Amino acid sequence: MQMTRTHAIEVNDVCFGHDGNPILEHITFSVDEGEYLGVIGPNGGGKTTLFRIILGLLKPDSGTVLLYGQPISQFKERYLIGYVPQRVALSDMYFPATVEEVVKSGRTPRMGLFKRYKAKDKEAVENAMEMSGVSVLKDRLIGNLSGGERQRVFIARALAGEPRLLILDEPEVGVDLNAQEQFYSFVERLNSKLGMTVLLISHDIDVVAHQSKTVLCLNRKLVCHGPPKQYINEEYMQKLYGKQVRFVLHGH
Repeated sequence: MQMTRTHAIEVNDVCFGHDGNPILEHITFSVDEGEYLGVIGPNGGGKTTLFRIILGLLKPDSGTVLLYGQPISQFKERYLIGYVPQRVALSDMYFPATVEEVVKSGRTPRMGLFKRYKAKDKEAVENAMEMSGVSVLKDRLIGNLSGGERQRVFIARALAGEPRLLILDEPEVGVDLNAQEQFYSFVERLNSKLGMTVLLISHDIDVVAHQSKTVLCLNRKLVCHGPPKQYINEEYMQKLYGKQVRFVLHGH
């Protein structure tokens, strides 16, 4: 696909509701190629809903979403998007699949269904496992892994399709602090070294403040969007989470 736009994502005046209750109201923003966008906001503020709309899993009541300049309904190059859903590290996975088999399944969007698994596909899967640090686990059953190990497997699965855009929904849930630090360092390298566009929902405001290039603050409406240094402060966090919140940001 010919990439002539600088925007990976454009969200224009998107509204969405459920059973008469508004979940997103008039959301407009764009994400440049190579950007690292951190999305923060209270539970129920619409963060996951927004990601599902960007992925085309939900249709907005009004407004539009463009991926690389194309309407989401017309966007065919799904392999350009790697997605790790919410709470994947906590999922019960008792099916008899090995780590390598799970990672290989992430190659399907680029290969197409019923296509033969070729040498270039094998190389991409091996590279994804190597980058994610799970090569040594490739013969282990997915259900026998720790939360941190499982998280890295699903990152490898997302990377197996060689995406340009990586979407992560609260990847720290169910993962110990040491594994979280390693994970966020890894994501930062994907962005800074490989130029991969990253969208991250996180409850860890410190991570968003110190790693993302841009922050989007969402609580049904767009509270703020811009550089973390400008918006991650007591004034905007109280607008986002309420006056009762005491805001403390730790230095790195």
